[in-house]
Amino acid sequence: MAFALFFNCNNAPKKTDSKPPISLKESFKNDFYIGTALSRSQINQSNSKTTALLEKEFNAITPENDMKWEQIHPQKDTFFFDVADKYVALGEKHNMHIIGHTLVWHSQLAPWMQEVKDSLTMAQYIETHINTIVKRYKGKIHTWDVVNEALNEDGSFRTSNFYEVMGEDFIALAFKLAAKADPDAKLVYNDYNLWKPEKRAGVVKLVKNLQAQGIKIDGVGMQAHWSLEGPTLEDIENSILAYAALGVKVSFTELDVTVLPNPWDLDGAAVEQSYAQFEGDPKMNPYPVALTDAAQMQLAKRYEDIFKLFLKHKDKIERVTFWGVNDGQTWLNNWPINGRTNHPLLFDRNFEPKKAYHTVLALKNK
Repeated sequence: MAFALFFNCNNAPKKTDSKPPISLKESFKNDFYIGTALSRSQINQSNSKTTALLEKEFNAITPENDMKWEQIHPQKDTFFFDVADKYVALGEKHNMHIIGHTLVWHSQLAPWMQEVKDSLTMAQYIETHINTIVKRYKGKIHTWDVVNEALNEDGSFRTSNFYEVMGEDFIALAFKLAAKADPDAKLVYNDYNLWKPEKRAGVVKLVKNLQAQGIKIDGVGMQAHWSLEGPTLEDIENSILAYAALGVKVSFTELDVTVLPNPWDLDGAAVEQSYAQFEGDPKMNPYPVALTDAAQMQLAKRYEDIFKLFLKHKDKIERVTFWGVNDGQTWLNNWPINGRTNHPLLFDRNFEPKKAYHTVLALKNK
């Protein structure tokens, strides 16, 4: 018996478009990494919208808090790696550039370490801290923010407990230990307000001093907690040029743009600043629900100008990391004034792209 076979052409497999969806990471993949900071809940993937957005838009990640000393090394002989392990696994799953943040920082330091007053003892504890953490993630964490915020605004050394006990030697020690623990990892000095000429000069001096000692340093991280008004593009550009001239890469490690008015003398990102007297003042919280159309335009223009500058110097820039996935996560909601609603990122509280997002993408997708 013969059988006739009939094929319905309408049911034949359709050709699919293999072109990747337009996203931040795809648009800038030939320029620099596009990263974001992750909170603990995001590392634990407790919100599917966050995870989906992370996978689509970003190719680099930074832990917002969970690798800082008080979290990962809370007691002298105790390390807490549960969240850090999940963080690294998440980055590996999505083939991301994974940043370790941060090995040595005066803030969010474990209380027991703040009490150390002997230089030899402190050096031994720093060695144990860096060796234990960096070796655990050798070959997995690609870049380390080795030392964070060690300078004052005038470029002098901050009088942290590290500096009071060891002087500036703690910086060289940290970089030497990190380089030895993982020779292939990139090592960065990270700080805020690095666009300021005085602080810029301090960083240049710091990097040159490490280089003169033959100590590895691969990059300078400019935190980039900026506003609609400042810093000027000229100051940012001058810093890019100054750091790149040292033979290191520049990263914008904690980018956000506040849209809210600042209290008097607010400066940089020092977490100890607080302005409780402004709490409840509606003038300080003009967008409690959402941005106005005019504010959306301002934010979009500011980000457009910033990314035009980044693209101009893309050969000098390693990474641009937003300090948060969306506006609901940003630390600026409650800093330096509690109870405020800020909107500094490219995605709103509903994980929807803002006008600023589309403006940035338009620079690469015309």
